[in-house]
Amino acid sequence: MNLFGCADISLFDSFTIMGPHSCKDYMPSPGMASSNSSNSLNGAHHYEMMGLPSMPMPWFGMDIGGTLSKLVYFEPKDMTDDESDSEIETLKNIRRYLTKNSAYGSTGHRDIHLQMDNVQVGGRTGTLHFIRFPTSEMGNFLELAKSKGMATLITTVCATGGGAYKFEDSFRREVNMKLAKFDELDSLIRGMLYVETNNPRECYYWANPTDSDRCHKVAYDFSKPYPFLCLCYSLGGGTFLGLCCLLTGCNSFEEAIELASGGDNSHVDKFVKDIYGGDYQRFGLPGDLVASSFMGLYSFGQMNSKEKRASVSREDLARATLVTITNNIGSLARMCAINEKVNRVVFAGNFLRVNPISMKLLAYAMDYWSNGTLKALFLEHEGYFGAVGCLLAFNEEVS
Repeated sequence: MNLFGCADISLFDSFTIMGPHSCKDYMPSPGMASSNSSNSLNGAHHYEMMGLPSMPMPWFGMDIGGTLSKLVYFEPKDMTDDESDSEIETLKNIRRYLTKNSAYGSTGHRDIHLQMDNVQVGGRTGTLHFIRFPTSEMGNFLELAKSKGMATLITTVCATGGGAYKFEDSFRREVNMKLAKFDELDSLIRGMLYVETNNPRECYYWANPTDSDRCHKVAYDFSKPYPFLCLCYSLGGGTFLGLCCLLTGCNSFEEAIELASGGDNSHVDKFVKDIYGGDYQRFGLPGDLVASSFMGLYSFGQMNSKEKRASVSREDLARATLVTITNNIGSLARMCAINEKVNRVVFAGNFLRVNPISMKLLAYAMDYWSNGTLKALFLEHEGYFGAVGCLLAFNEEVS
């Protein structure tokens, strides 16, 4: 069932309760060292001789997910004259290529609106750039890295996510690079806290989420966050995209969201009012609440009717799929928050990228079913925190 408060816990992936003491493990520790970092770099001695951090440029962090790969690139802005003079042409070309373009081929994109200027990473001051591409295009990404001469500059790239294991051999074989792998949840939390610290308007919530005229984003002060629940879920963007591709024939996450934006899930789902003729007052269930996903059309219709299936559009199917997944995520979030006695839930996962429909549904549901005691919080750099976190962790190791 999709009634909030009723969901199959087996769909849940992981969550973390963060308190003021648990967060210290994720904050930068300049003196931290690692026994396995000595063989991970190329050209470190040259940088040490120049009085610069031992990790040579370029600096990347990768989060290789099942559907989307996220790449964070740090562009130094504090280069000394000596450093500029000694910089080789390959490195200059890579920097120009990454920072002067917003698209790379037909599937790679740089999210210019997320760019973070004047930030500190590994003792350097510069700009963080945020780039994404479908994980299915990993072969083309490695070809691009090879053509730009990446392997002549560095021997190791830091990475997190399942793809850091899946594509480890591909990196070694195609570009002669090692992947320094970092824990996915550790990287996510570390990256989230770092970005929030450097971007005061990172965290926000939706006010009046069900009112199209009054709905708007409101910045939320997350400077004193503890305790909060960080919810990560396996039922999300990949599941939504896979189902939408099967049901509608779409080819991308963006296309699936666009279809859902123009659809009406009431043509596919069965609502409380379809069963009871209105609200179910005994349990406080409003009539427009989904009682069963993909169950019916109009009053007691069943989707096994050929005529009724024919009347449903691709947009309706995409919207119903989106609502189904969002309802289950919300159910899990509410149960975990109540169980852990936490009143702030930070939703993390690439499912929410370019997906205001789900964010507003979550915001409304968390507020409604908790009688205003639970707040759903969202983040501007959603999807990139793992890549940021592993870049920070890698810099700590080699420093």
